[in-house]
Amino acid sequence: MPELPEVEAARRAIEENCLGKKIMRVIIADDSKVIDAISPSDFQTSILGKTIVSARRKGKNLWLELDSPPFPSFQFGMAGAIYIKGVAVTKYKRSAVKDSEEWPSKYSKFFVELDDGLELSFTDKRRFAKVRLLENPASVRPISELGPDALLEPMTVDAFEKSLAKKKITIKPLLLDQGFISGIGNWIADEVLYQARIHPLQTASSLSKEQCEALHTSIKEVIQHAVQVNADSKEFPVEWLFHFRWGKKPGKVNGKKIDFITAGGRTTAYVPELQKLTGKDAEKATKVRPAKRGVKSTEEDGDGEEDEQESEKEDDSAKPKKGQKQKPRGRGKKPAWKRKTEDSDEEDDDAESGDDSEAQEEATKPRRRCTKPVTKRKPEEKVASQAGNKKPKGRKK
Repeated sequence: MPELPEVEAARRAIEENCLGKKIMRVIIADDSKVIDAISPSDFQTSILGKTIVSARRKGKNLWLELDSPPFPSFQFGMAGAIYIKGVAVTKYKRSAVKDSEEWPSKYSKFFVELDDGLELSFTDKRRFAKVRLLENPASVRPISELGPDALLEPMTVDAFEKSLAKKKITIKPLLLDQGFISGIGNWIADEVLYQARIHPLQTASSLSKEQCEALHTSIKEVIQHAVQVNADSKEFPVEWLFHFRWGKKPGKVNGKKIDFITAGGRTTAYVPELQKLTGKDAEKATKVRPAKRGVKSTEEDGDGEEDEQESEKEDDSAKPKKGQKQKPRGRGKKPAWKRKTEDSDEEDDDAESGDDSEAQEEATKPRRRCTKPVTKRKPEEKVASQAGNKKPKGRKK
């Protein structure tokens, strides 16, 4: 799924090919799930004839500055992608639109033709992206709630260390918290923790000064390199965990075994031999349940994101008392990854809901339980019903 490097690659492609050009034709999809709070016709009218002045980005969000507001804003979600006809822009597995398909693609949500004939499209195969038209995108949600951009606004080492010292949560979910640092997604978080030799479930405040410095360095180096090669994973260093984290079964990186756990509701790849828990966190290690694998490998191009399910925490309070029947746990349905189709509207395994108000975008979410059982009707209610005295539906006495 698109993270900071992929969105930055799209931004640079727009800057290199579209600035100073006037919008001559506009097609906005009639899809209210993606096109947020505005009709396609009003969207089209608002930007037609305007000139693209710049392309801006914060975290995983991108917007076009025109010669006058409002401006189109793109929250990429799980499969959002920018295409410019005749221009190579980074593709990643879940968003890729085949060249043989019609143009603009049937997945296009935003399409413009510029005055020199160049055509630009924002596509979303999974429909978890958001396209908005805003007077000032940076001043409203979700962009206004984002933390400093991991590329453009890096923290100093001292500020980073002090910030981590205040956080009592585990480090992987913290890195995914877009309100803390914006732009880091699942694969980047796994990569930087691997390179810094930090366990994903180590509590942030327990990290040593040396660990904080190592993590700060790895965030900077991983993101800068990924951006430098325009998010082309084939250009990532061969020793990166990235190349080995996508298979169905644990593999090896540099001769070391990779294992998978669930951290912050996300499937997390790490190397137990190198990334060890320390202190009190080590005592909790036995309670961590392995992440579920069993999806098609995306190793072929390295740009996909594996299917995953959140671990279900055991809750003693949920256990039935003596003589009480246990309520069903909602396991009757098939896992989402078995049910969804190519453009399914079901929530994706990678749990990045369409809303990048991502201050808690990737915080752990409890698995949904089954709905409450229907309450048995009281005897007097049955008599009233039989007598034809129907009560308003859902109304309590």
